[in-house]
Amino acid sequence: MADTETLDDLVRRVDPDRWLVSRFIADPKGRADVVALVAFNYELARVAGGVSNALMGEIRLTWWREAMDEIAAGKVPRKHPTVEALAASSLDPLALAAMAEARLADLDDAPPADEAGILAYVDATAGALAVLAARRLDPAVDPHAVKGAARAYGLAGLWRLKQAGRSRLPDDWTQAEVARRVADQLKAARVELKGLSVAAFPAIAPAALAKGYVRGRDPGELEKKARLTWSVATGLF
Repeated sequence: MADTETLDDLVRRVDPDRWLVSRFIADPKGRADVVALVAFNYELARVAGGVSNALMGEIRLTWWREAMDEIAAGKVPRKHPTVEALAASSLDPLALAAMAEARLADLDDAPPADEAGILAYVDATAGALAVLAARRLDPAVDPHAVKGAARAYGLAGLWRLKQAGRSRLPDDWTQAEVARRVADQLKAARVELKGLSVAAFPAIAPAALAKGYVRGRDPGELEKKARLTWSVATGLF
């Protein structure tokens, strides 16, 4: 992160999908808190690819977990833009610490062995992000209302990583199998979304892009804007 780059600039650069849907959050403070959450997720997700061994990765993730634990304990936040933004947010620091802990799985040589393990990993990473964002936008939200959508987007993200040679999916998971699982999760999401308020919908709107990603399509910004705008306007994927 450059000295002159804001968290909003950072998220726009490193996670354009979630940045785009954050534009649909009308409340400026709510939008800023969600942007800080996405920046935090980026910091955690990039640890494994930025270290030469698992021990260094564990040290970095522990730094983030301890920073969140300190916020929960009421201590002065560490001098880092993302930490300071999270300390000023309404997000649960203990849930953020759990997100850091979950990323230790990224340091394992092999991905989870089966579908249950993959879904547990997605729930603890992309799923946890979606739950925290939804609760920030609507404190009364049922966390189960975001499960299927978060899983669909998380699985699509894992497929993209696999295509880039950074797999967290089993080697024998083909494109067709991932596409089927994404479709199944989106089908479940259509039922779950009945318990999700309009205010919280931006937390899971990126799922509108999941099918395209698994098919190997990476739409440009204008197409993404159109698809996400339609999804937010209709509440559909």
